[in-house]
Amino acid sequence: MTVTWEELGWERLADGVGRCRLPGWDCTAGLVAGDAAALVVDAGSSLVEGASVRERAEALAGCRVTHLALTHAHFDHAFGAPAFADAQVFGAAGLDAVFAQGVAEIRADAVRNGLDARVAAEAAGALVPPGRLVSGELELDLGGGRRVLLARVGPGHTAHDLAVLVPGSPATVFCGDLVEESGEPQAGPDAVPSAWPAALDRLLALGGEDALYVPGHGAVVDAGFVRAQRDRLAARFGVS
Repeated sequence: MTVTWEELGWERLADGVGRCRLPGWDCTAGLVAGDAAALVVDAGSSLVEGASVRERAEALAGCRVTHLALTHAHFDHAFGAPAFADAQVFGAAGLDAVFAQGVAEIRADAVRNGLDARVAAEAAGALVPPGRLVSGELELDLGGGRRVLLARVGPGHTAHDLAVLVPGSPATVFCGDLVEESGEPQAGPDAVPSAWPAALDRLLALGGEDALYVPGHGAVVDAGFVRAQRDRLAARFGVS
């Protein structure tokens, strides 16, 4: 029996491309499906949530999730990653060091933001650094003509921000928390405010004027929204 995107709580953006908004922190997880391979973008805030994302993504893709791209290291995007242990896991160059040396702080931040301490400890204990690091751009072939571009567009929201471009008409860009629609972008202690507007310039150059931009939190937006958020961030942080 074929299930629809809507039945599984996902929003279809293009053929084989969609996303869902996870409960709790309204974090986005994305899916890009090829003929015999599938990529998930971000994994949710816990092992249970990651397993749920994977199960629904595989039901929609009709194949195993073979690739996971983590847009950055924050718990609501990354703590579900151990549920994809047999997939190739990608992150921006430098994310490996954050996971290896800073996992205690990621766990503490999760608890401060309301994640159950035992759930946070379980996820942190299972988290491993991504096996594939992207220092510039990397193209993936998911089969059936489906190609995806991973691009290290940060720093900005963190020191190691990764974006995912899915070419098409229109193109789709998964932005991570470089773009937020449901509230003002959050700039924590690991943000690089002086570089954030330039990271959004790179996002816009990557996707173009007609792309769909999928924020880390909130509704899908257009290039005009990203440009306006870029200008607000530049004013907020006093950079050009």
